[in-house]
Amino acid sequence: MRAPTLPRRLAKHRPTMPSRALRSLNRPALALAAGLTTGALATGALAVVGPEGYVVSQKGRAFQPGSLVVGRGDTVTIVNDDSDLLHHIYIESEAFSFDSGDQAPGSRTPIVFRKSGTFLVLCGIHPKMKLLVRVN
Repeated sequence: MRAPTLPRRLAKHRPTMPSRALRSLNRPALALAAGLTTGALATGALAVVGPEGYVVSQKGRAFQPGSLVVGRGDTVTIVNDDSDLLHHIYIESEAFSFDSGDQAPGSRTPIVFRKSGTFLVLCGIHPKMKLLVRVN
């Protein structure tokens, strides 16, 4: 018995080698591109973007993610995901200032960034907590 063969009209549509440009890329570059397009880089947490804007978690005495790029006028909501810790976020800069007051566990604090620039969000209770926000 003979093995089945492709009809002549389909035989000419064999898979071809990728273009020279794709073959010249190295695997780390392809992995980085895939990670950026899927938002799945293992190097750090990503902020969730929902109906209320960007959402940043406070967990384990750290902001997750630790840095963020947003547009002018965007809202960043800081969520206290620590079940037993108070937080107190603030921003002090010449262009923009903010003070949340004490944040109980589970609380959500929105911040609207109306000015362009780079801002450091700090916790008044846990001085090692830092979130860098760049506003374009």
